[in-house]
Amino acid sequence: MIYPYKEFIPEISESAFIADYTTISGDVVIGDESSIWFNTVIRGDVAPTIIGSRVNIQDQCCLHQSPGNPLIIEDGVTVGHQVILHSSIIRKNALIGMGSLVLDGAEIGEGAFIGAGSLVPPGKTIPAGMLAFGRPAKVIRPLTKEDLEDMDRIRREYAEKAQIYKKAAQK
Repeated sequence: MIYPYKEFIPEISESAFIADYTTISGDVVIGDESSIWFNTVIRGDVAPTIIGSRVNIQDQCCLHQSPGNPLIIEDGVTVGHQVILHSSIIRKNALIGMGSLVLDGAEIGEGAFIGAGSLVPPGKTIPAGMLAFGRPAKVIRPLTKEDLEDMDRIRREYAEKAQIYKKAAQK
């Protein structure tokens, strides 16, 4: 379901895939070729949520904000199943592992990888190209060539799946 909130109506690219049972409301922008998967909730009723191009937000995620603090997700980001993102910045090509929480004012650097089940506390910065893991998340090591290849594979596979689902939904 797509809901306006006050004067705000979500702006969703025509090339994006929005799965059934997804709720998007208010001041939300979703870029080209992005995919928002089943049972995800994106509420833009407190501050803006800006999602770039070729982003995949997987099943059962929750995206929200605090007053005056937008949620910004740059191009090429992967957000795993059941992730909570709240008023944070996720830089280009980062990956947020399943079940993680990224809280207000946190910034995930370009191409960084947050391991599954991690908690990135308010205001924490994870540098570009690093693997961080834990509760609270701590930088573990630089990403390897294999890590980067796997992150790229996941981005490609979700982009391909989104187009398959989008075509099936149009029939």
